[in-house]
Amino acid sequence: MAQPTSPSAPAGARPSRPVMPDFDEAPFLVIWEVTRACDLACRHCRAEAVGQRHPAELTTDEGMALLADIRRFGRPLLVLTGGDPLKRPDLFELIAEAKALGLPPGLSPSGTPLLTRAAIARARDAGAGIVSISFDAPTPEAHDAFRGVAGSFARSVRAARDVCELGLRLQVNSVVTRASRADLPRMAELVAGLGAARWEVFVLVPTGRGRAVEGLDADAGEAALHTLYQLGENAPFHLTVVEAPHYRRVAIERLAARTGRPPLAVLADTTSGGGRFLPGMNDGKGFAFVSHTGAVQPSGFLPLSGGNVRSRSIVDVYREAPLFRALRDPERLEGKCGRCPFRGVCGGSRARAYALTGNPFASDPTCAYEPAA
Repeated sequence: MAQPTSPSAPAGARPSRPVMPDFDEAPFLVIWEVTRACDLACRHCRAEAVGQRHPAELTTDEGMALLADIRRFGRPLLVLTGGDPLKRPDLFELIAEAKALGLPPGLSPSGTPLLTRAAIARARDAGAGIVSISFDAPTPEAHDAFRGVAGSFARSVRAARDVCELGLRLQVNSVVTRASRADLPRMAELVAGLGAARWEVFVLVPTGRGRAVEGLDADAGEAALHTLYQLGENAPFHLTVVEAPHYRRVAIERLAARTGRPPLAVLADTTSGGGRFLPGMNDGKGFAFVSHTGAVQPSGFLPLSGGNVRSRSIVDVYREAPLFRALRDPERLEGKCGRCPFRGVCGGSRARAYALTGNPFASDPTCAYEPAA
């Protein structure tokens, strides 16, 4: 799911220094996978979703307790995702409870017949402020083939229109693979045409069903990140990139080229890398994921758990679990990620390192940057 960002700085402007959160104490974003049930059959699905809800899902009461516990962090952003969260009959109760607690709730549903205008209106009335809709290709044929269900593109377009008309903020989520990289400019046109406030681009992590999808190698990934930077510079939406934290290094290099300064000087002088992200945010660092059965993970793409909310507070897991503490320690990074001068703002995708090497602290194999010895 999403990797949030700070507001963009004007092109050519030196970004101001925001007050940065303490990621050792609290995440900026919490994603709760309320169910893995979903009526789509997406080729890249990390959850390997199925049609029926799992009997061991967190109950309504357990979900309410989880929301209250998340509030102990302060007011992190909260996204209810799946699977398809609309498969849970108590979804709107959970949204209302989050809102009542002071947590800003977002919703990430699937493009199925459950995603009606009435459902979107109920989510708004319960307290949701933003809804994310997935588009993975600029044409119905390619999108539906990727999502595994005919008509998904048309339903998603209609839902995106409904989100905007009902006064909610629209976010478009897309996954980029080796096959879809060439479609990024057309995808940006689609996102703008839908009136989205944010476009969140997920760089494929080969986990779940995504293991059978060809992702980006280092060179293709580097080219894609530069394309995304260019597309986001003057876009009417805010663009963020998920599971490719080296996008921050690309942003710093682009800013350095524009201002005629060395990249490492820009790195030393800014904490926002062009104002497009929260620097250093990564799997388990500013980000926490709760699975449908209560496992607390560094992200949905990194299937390692630091504990379970049924037996331990998410606050304690995030702050104290050895897995989370290690992921927040740049000294634990190995290989070129461990000696990279950008490791403080990047750190590489820990999920992709784990998926491709079995070691969450290894170098991200899809980063093209070679730091000096």
